[in-house]
Amino acid sequence: MSAAPIHVALEPGADLDGFRRAARRLIGEQRPPEAVVWSSGGGCDLFGPSPNADGAPLMLPKAVADLIGLAALHSDPERYARLYALIWRTIRGERHLIEIASDPLVHRLQAMAKSVRRDIHKMHAFVRFRQVHAAAGERYIAWFEPEHFIVAAVADFFVTRFRGMSWAILTPKGSLAWDRRALTIGPPAQRGAAPDRDDFEAHWLDYYESTFNPARVNPTMMKSEMPVKYWRNLPEAALIPRLIQEAAPRVEAMIANEARMSEKRTPQKAVAAMADQAPASLEALNRIIMASEPPAPFAPRAVLGEGPVGARLAFVGEQPGDQEDIEGRPFVGPAGQVLNRALAEAGIARNQTYVTNAVKNFKFKPAGKRRLHQTPTAGEVKHYRWWLDRELELVHPRLVVALGATATLALAGKPLPITRNRGPADLGGRAGFITVHPSYLLRLPDEAEKRAAYEAFVSDLKRARALAEAA
Repeated sequence: MSAAPIHVALEPGADLDGFRRAARRLIGEQRPPEAVVWSSGGGCDLFGPSPNADGAPLMLPKAVADLIGLAALHSDPERYARLYALIWRTIRGERHLIEIASDPLVHRLQAMAKSVRRDIHKMHAFVRFRQVHAAAGERYIAWFEPEHFIVAAVADFFVTRFRGMSWAILTPKGSLAWDRRALTIGPPAQRGAAPDRDDFEAHWLDYYESTFNPARVNPTMMKSEMPVKYWRNLPEAALIPRLIQEAAPRVEAMIANEARMSEKRTPQKAVAAMADQAPASLEALNRIIMASEPPAPFAPRAVLGEGPVGARLAFVGEQPGDQEDIEGRPFVGPAGQVLNRALAEAGIARNQTYVTNAVKNFKFKPAGKRRLHQTPTAGEVKHYRWWLDRELELVHPRLVVALGATATLALAGKPLPITRNRGPADLGGRAGFITVHPSYLLRLPDEAEKRAAYEAFVSDLKRARALAEAA
């Protein structure tokens, strides 16, 4: 007669630490997957014969560990059983199991991880904060309905993006609260705990309608990027059916108006609408940027600037790259690594500077599974210029450093050759400094030339630091 299966009860939600401890003990006991029953309801206890101490650490391939970290956040009640089966098979001779995509277990877990990644991306994109006024001051609250247990996984993203705000994100699967100093991860919440609207919302809806391009309406693509299940919590979603219905006549009106417009006409309706709003804080501006539809063919996710308001130095690049779009942070890819190293050698602490881009979305050309960088046009740079100007007004640095030609164009309002204008410069009425973009250094084929160019770049940063300190 076979022994009764051991029952492992983990905490509700995504109890990754509890799962890892249990898996170590079970592997140490040589318990096969079919001898374990997993549940997620609290207690984190093992019922049945088991050692008191944790088992030895499991030596798993990195790809397996990464997959566990994502799939454990999935809402599938069988997630822990599937993950333990993966660990068991990997430990007991199938070391390369994770590489066999056709294996049913691997295929299912990879699909779960993909679903979790998508859910995280959608939470980054579709959280909408609403302002509330309390005795303690201004606070922002958002309601979101994730599909999986991703609340803790997105915490760093929102703390980094909205560090200067006091905010809370409420969901049926858990909550986050940030008071500008500490983060609290709390229990699930009810929809009624979040406000339905705020004073800013009317301005946001006016802006969304003013920038809605009827000539680019593609309901199928829109629903793919912004699934209908999220619409009930997006204030702008109430406008979409009417805007789609009015798209055809609006396009006809645009064509008729364009024939009567001068080619040199510069005021754009979107820019005028944004200027009328004049967001009073960086957080309010970022809310607009995050929710705005970029021009084609840009990635939908806006990558915001980061750094303290009032920083002495602000660095402006061209646009986020592939890695920046994935992580949602500026200058984290190869060019960012060059910039970080050069800043350190110039005696500049990156976390005390403000780093952003002239263009907020990644422009790319698909090439199979890769996304190839494309340089934004002057018109596309102009589309983002209002945001950049307002961003720098709110950060108010002593000196703005333009990294490369696109940043210089955005800041100066006209093209300025880098080789002839490198050094201190007036950038649209701001004290500025022009230098090369770090990606330029990566493209140089000759190693000696690359070293010389890098040393010149570090020298530029030292000069910029001295100018900012003297200002």
